[in-house]
Amino acid sequence: MPSVSDHASESPQFTPGQLVTVFRSRVRPEATAEYEARAAEMLDLAKTMPGLVDVKSFTADDGEHVTLATFGDPQSQRAWREQADHRRAQMEGRERFYAEYSLQVCECTKVRSFTVAGGRVSTP
Repeated sequence: MPSVSDHASESPQFTPGQLVTVFRSRVRPEATAEYEARAAEMLDLAKTMPGLVDVKSFTADDGEHVTLATFGDPQSQRAWREQADHRRAQMEGRERFYAEYSLQVCECTKVRSFTVAGGRVSTP
């Protein structure tokens, strides 16, 4: 699955205090096509949420899907978790799509970045 970030040409502004949601999953083989369509809908919906800083999804060589979603604050992350269409998709995922998944919500305590143009490591 390609990156779904709208920030393809610019780096998102990561800062301490943001929440990073790490969602790892494996999809049942018979549900792959339906899952991919529903996942694309959810990623489009997530990008409309106030407080979303960045979202990207990847698929590892072994088939595991990983989505990283960064929210500006706990309220924004909670609003996404509780959004009605997302809630329905969560239930569908457990009932029809996922063989397994895990979710981690982490608070960012430090940020470092490097760009060739900047020529140095910066810390916001």
